[in-house]
Amino acid sequence: MRVYLKIHIRNEIETVACCDELLLNQIFTEGNLRIDINEQFFGGNLIDIDDAIEILKDASYFNIVGENIINKVIDLKILPKEGVRSINGVPMALKMMF
Repeated sequence: MRVYLKIHIRNEIETVACCDELLLNQIFTEGNLRIDINEQFFGGNLIDIDDAIEILKDASYFNIVGENIINKVIDLKILPKEGVRSINGVPMALKMMF
């Protein structure tokens, strides 16, 4: 299983963007909610999901989208299932440490 992963750095803060491989360049809406899984934010390197997990374990900030990556971070207790929101059936989650 593979995912796209891209690391953004702004003001010395790293944010990891990660999505399931098949979700890149799709837009999902539900009511007034919308997620645009675009190349600019999520379209980094296509890597094995286990390699992405190693990066996400150490990330203070991340934005992840897709059943595969979400289920993996929940199984490994990186994120509680209560932290997941779905838009039109597509799960997503954010992590922010202050």
